[in-house]
Amino acid sequence: MIAAISWVPKGVAQSVPSVAEPPSKEEIEEIIETGALDTEEADYEEDDGDMDVDAAKQADEVAHASAAAEVLGKTSNDITNALRELDMEHYDDEDDGIELFSKGLGDTYYLSNDMDPYLKDNDDIDSEEEEDMTIKAEDAVIVCARNEDDVSQLEVYILEETEDGAPNLYVHHDIILSAFPLCTAWLDCPIKGGERGNFIAVGSMEPSIEIWDLDIIDEVQPCMVLGGVAEKGKKEKKKSIKYKEDSHTDSILGLAWNKEFRNIIASASADKLVKIWDVATGNCNITMEHHTDKVQAVAWNHHVPKVLLSGSFDHSVVMKDGRNPSHSGYRWSVAADVESLAWDPHTEYSFVVSLENGMVQGFDIRAASSDPSSELKPSYTLHAHDKAVCTISYNPSAPNLLATGSTDKMVKLWDLSNNQPSCVATRNPKAGAVFSISFSEDSPFVLAIGGSKGTLEVWDTLSDAAVAQRYSSYGGKSKSK
Repeated sequence: MIAAISWVPKGVAQSVPSVAEPPSKEEIEEIIETGALDTEEADYEEDDGDMDVDAAKQADEVAHASAAAEVLGKTSNDITNALRELDMEHYDDEDDGIELFSKGLGDTYYLSNDMDPYLKDNDDIDSEEEEDMTIKAEDAVIVCARNEDDVSQLEVYILEETEDGAPNLYVHHDIILSAFPLCTAWLDCPIKGGERGNFIAVGSMEPSIEIWDLDIIDEVQPCMVLGGVAEKGKKEKKKSIKYKEDSHTDSILGLAWNKEFRNIIASASADKLVKIWDVATGNCNITMEHHTDKVQAVAWNHHVPKVLLSGSFDHSVVMKDGRNPSHSGYRWSVAADVESLAWDPHTEYSFVVSLENGMVQGFDIRAASSDPSSELKPSYTLHAHDKAVCTISYNPSAPNLLATGSTDKMVKLWDLSNNQPSCVATRNPKAGAVFSISFSEDSPFVLAIGGSKGTLEVWDTLSDAAVAQRYSSYGGKSKSK
């Protein structure tokens, strides 16, 4: 399944990613100390059992061979003599003289590799591999958090346009993760120096946030870890786990990078807390405890970047100002568990919330009140899907265009104009239950879709006649698959 999708802005990725250095002795020791490579005693017992089975099987085969020999009128001695003639113990030893695949005149010698017909294709292969590894400035890069058969990883996709104009989508490289990923957030804070980085923050079933460098392949450890477990013995119970200072103590369910204050990330967790982190120092600056159940999503306001929105399983959405985190904030009640939320990129006053019951609600913060007794009604309530609306994405170019994705396997596009939502297009992307969708900033009508089937789908929404008729003036060229 694909749990989360993040786009990387065009031109940011290093054209040819660096290859990670092999881990040092200290890093290997650190990995061993974490217990990541430990094998349970049961595994060894299972291996011993397998060895016993193999030995018994081998003895059984010998017995069958002897029985077959007797049926054919041959004795065990005949078989032994035949094996001796084959001399299997020296099978791999080279014989002097003419080799089996030689022409009888010895191997032909070529003055250069260019003259050797067997090496002529090697340069072409190397060239093709180098071309596949090169990320061009016009390539779109999509990062998917994926899990399949107990293997968790980040897959870095390239979406390129071929010479004939057709799109080509392929995995450029992947990054193995130690835990089931739940959410991601791309960020460009120059953690390693320079003016701009290319990193992805990953939240998982663990209480830590891992930050990976997307410009390095074959990396085995993140370049930074925010929070997490400080000490954990092999057989210690959960109650005795010690966490790093200011760490979350449960799964990370939501992440949001602040584009204005580029060193800041907000996190939402199943421990009911919202935290604000400084990735430049690796420290948690602010912890907020305004929810009473799991916090599913967080989002920074695009126009007032110090304002943070959070949504929870306690059936509420809370708006807080990072400059005054002790303030109770502004609270809206919703009818079900919050699945996702998003600020309208075209205005600072509006946001939408998607719910577990299939509803989507829109709100205007100008009607907000800090009085907990006040009833703040939504601007509209939309029955968008038959099942949970796990993910939403505003179109960055066309005002009032919202995409929704649901576990009912459908993706829909909505026109929210005048607070009177109308469905513009509906599509079954064949992704299974839809868990994550995201419009591209560079190609605003290209929608990336991920779901339970684990395959990344890309929809050029302008290929839909109704969308093109209504929004083509905002469009431009986009790619699809």
